[in-house]
Amino acid sequence: MKAAAVLGRPGPVRTALGFGLGALVLLVVAPGVLSDFRLDLLGKYLCFAIVAVGIGLAWGRGGMLTLGQGVFFGLGAYPMAMYLKLAETPEGKLPDFMQLYGDATTLPTWWVPFRSAAVALPTTILLPMVVAFGLGSLVFRRRVRGPYFAILSQALAAALAIFIVGQQGTTGGTNGLTDIRSFFGYDLDDPANRKLVYVIVAVCLLAVLWISRQLAQSRYGELLVAVRDGEERVRFLGYDPALVKTVAYTVAAGMAGLAGALFVCVVHAINPASIDIIPSIAFVIGVAVGGRTSLLGPALGAVAVTWAQTTLSEQYPATWSYLQGGLFIVVVAFLPNGLASLPALLRRRRPGPPSTPDEPTAPVSTSPPASPVAAAAATAAPAATVSEVSS
Repeated sequence: MKAAAVLGRPGPVRTALGFGLGALVLLVVAPGVLSDFRLDLLGKYLCFAIVAVGIGLAWGRGGMLTLGQGVFFGLGAYPMAMYLKLAETPEGKLPDFMQLYGDATTLPTWWVPFRSAAVALPTTILLPMVVAFGLGSLVFRRRVRGPYFAILSQALAAALAIFIVGQQGTTGGTNGLTDIRSFFGYDLDDPANRKLVYVIVAVCLLAVLWISRQLAQSRYGELLVAVRDGEERVRFLGYDPALVKTVAYTVAAGMAGLAGALFVCVVHAINPASIDIIPSIAFVIGVAVGGRTSLLGPALGAVAVTWAQTTLSEQYPATWSYLQGGLFIVVVAFLPNGLASLPALLRRRRPGPPSTPDEPTAPVSTSPPASPVAAAAATAAPAATVSEVSS
């Protein structure tokens, strides 16, 4: 009974058990049960799950509806694809698509640094984070939020895709960078090497989940939730909400860039269709279905939505999009907090033991204790209202 009580409460034991179970499923069970084709599909789904974890941090805890994560996904994917294409291109030669579509006789200058893994690998994460930090600093300090921020981020995804399509000679245009056959010297046609890539993706997902949990449990995580629930109140208490939101947006961009780089290694290609508006919205749909305020919800929702898309398109090629939309509507209508809220909902509906008349039961609060920042923000509500009127 004592062990069951310990496992039932959130804490380090439960967290360690959860991560251990996840590692067992992803690293042992899945490679042993799934075929090579299905394992490759699962690797692609896990890349989308990494993006979803970042969206869960920015949207679920920070209140920033990011409809343009495809931008950072692409900023991480293209540097990795450029490095892999150059690694398999003989010295002094041009990549295959440049010989077909471009007029250049020498490698473009901005491609040259990506011959080095020491440049390409950090760029896949740092470039999206730098762009996100600059954009967030400009947008959030001007108090752009809500649907205006969502539309702006979505427009950036469309602009990047259009730009890449127009640079066919140096980016591959609509086709993108394809036919990537090796991964740091390993032949990607070998199933053993593809399984190695899958293991790397799974480990990165577990690492991203751990980082997200640490941020959520820290004082910064409490401050981020307080900004989501009462930005003006937090500003009145002396904090800078713009900086708090920018940090979360930057971390989410870095996760998306990492996912884009891994996606190239799994799929062996990248094109503008993978970073446009539609995939950016699909990322958000997965987070909404899974539950944006939980830790595992975004990742599980992203995997579930992409798995359903693949399965339904195989079995019902003419109507799968309607079925996918119906699934999304059902979850949003009956589970507004996503699939992650289903266990708690079932526990609440489970009948408890009857209480005896001689021993009345005292009401017990099921809500978690408020964080110091959130409590202070709620206490400062009247003063914040006066500040808003005076401004």
